[in-house]
Amino acid sequence: MITVVGTGTGAPLPPDAGAALAGAGLVVGGRRHLAAATTIPDTAERVVLGPLAPALDAIEQFLEKPAERGRVVVLASGDPGFFGIVRALAERFGAERLEIHPGVSSVATAFARLGLTWDDAVVVSAHGRDLRTAVNVCRAHPKVAVLTGPGSGPAELGAALRSSGRFLVVASALGAGADSGAGSGTGASTSSGSEVASDSGMGSGSVAASASASNAGATSGTGSTAGSGTGSASTSNAGATSGTGSGASTGTRSGTGSSPGSGSGTGTAPDSGSDPHSDAGSVAHSGERERVERVTPAEAAARDWGPTVSVVLCLDETRVLSPVRTVAGPPSGPAQWALEEGEFTHRDSMITKFEVRALALARLGPRLGEHVWDIGAGSGSVAVECARLGAAVTAVEKTLDGVERVRANAAAHGVYVTAVHGAAPTVLSDLPDPDAVFIGGGGRELPAIVTACARRARRSVVVAMAALDRVPAVRDALVAAGLDCDGVLLQSSRLAPLPGDVTRLAATNPVFLLWGVRPPARDEGVAQ
Repeated sequence: MITVVGTGTGAPLPPDAGAALAGAGLVVGGRRHLAAATTIPDTAERVVLGPLAPALDAIEQFLEKPAERGRVVVLASGDPGFFGIVRALAERFGAERLEIHPGVSSVATAFARLGLTWDDAVVVSAHGRDLRTAVNVCRAHPKVAVLTGPGSGPAELGAALRSSGRFLVVASALGAGADSGAGSGTGASTSSGSEVASDSGMGSGSVAASASASNAGATSGTGSTAGSGTGSASTSNAGATSGTGSGASTGTRSGTGSSPGSGSGTGTAPDSGSDPHSDAGSVAHSGERERVERVTPAEAAARDWGPTVSVVLCLDETRVLSPVRTVAGPPSGPAQWALEEGEFTHRDSMITKFEVRALALARLGPRLGEHVWDIGAGSGSVAVECARLGAAVTAVEKTLDGVERVRANAAAHGVYVTAVHGAAPTVLSDLPDPDAVFIGGGGRELPAIVTACARRARRSVVVAMAALDRVPAVRDALVAAGLDCDGVLLQSSRLAPLPGDVTRLAATNPVFLLWGVRPPARDEGVAQ
């Protein structure tokens, strides 16, 4: 049996850890957790949790020994079943061999400090992963918690969200020096050991500022507190931390190594595809104090946040509270798509018809965590539909009234769409790379636009056009960019009333829909 103890936001260990540790033959955990575990038998083996693979190997070797040697106990920050080590342990040893004592996750703690619910939040991990997924989720949803990591911290997140209209709440060293955390209700009160810096309230569910703006500094371990320790790795949020402190006041903390989960300043992503220790519970250092700071994305981008960041919340100030939920997490998908044209404000029937939109959406495949371009957006009907399906969306429109129409339609449907005024392909160079692109306009520039989009799209490009003469050039552009090309001519007839309570078929204008799909990357003939 393997006992996994979630330590919440930091040392000291929870009460139920003592009994488990008393019968332990092998204890795996970060340095600070092992140091705080005073009931470990002298005969027990200890493994400092750094790279995940060696720790799993040590557990397997111990389990092969006689049972009288004692049990295996794993200490991990936060809730080890939430983006944590439980996944790796269950995959290696089987869930039936695990006894789990969950802790309070850093996400739950951060929202508690603000006095906010989080059943309506989307939680995304950027620890050891591409930050773009977290950025796209933040652009598409009003309440997001991001578990950060080296190279994917508050500064990088802020730089990518400068024009998003969101604000960030950076929670650092959660549990360090805090007695009981924030209070309840719509405003967050703080304990004597916790600091919440805020330049303004959040309306309903606001952060109450209990520390002045002058106190808001990067919690990077500088100052006069004791601790010159090193760790075997660093992350800004990893679960079981292995940083230690000793000696006189040195003012800084540094770290070496490559394993995730230490409380030091440098490090690399995990050596496996999963987060190694827990949900990124806070990294509590000697001398650190818990800080929960509200900043703009630009302010976050300009800061050196150090190694103690636990989690970053990305919030839309106008939508921090939502109606009562039945299902937690992101809202369920729309009940309908390919909406009637009358659901959108448009000019002179200049809108992608719903029959065309239905197939275009099927080929675009917009989804949570991805970014879609709508080029020549017009009314923005395709952009809005993609946003309703969870994607982050950028709509490019060359007319000012068209841009306003896109924004109005997005607002009417309660979704986020970034409307960019300008002509493609010129304005595309300033946009983040898309996963998928819809092109509904372009005129004589269409082949050049398709070429520019096809070179940057990670997955697919869909082009709608009425002119037969443009089909060959568009197809050539898609193929030249390395995409697999296909297409159809869509021609539909809708039911229309006639006098005498009878019905006729009214033909719509035929539309060519071409799409290009990027084939899977291959390495030595093996699909990746």
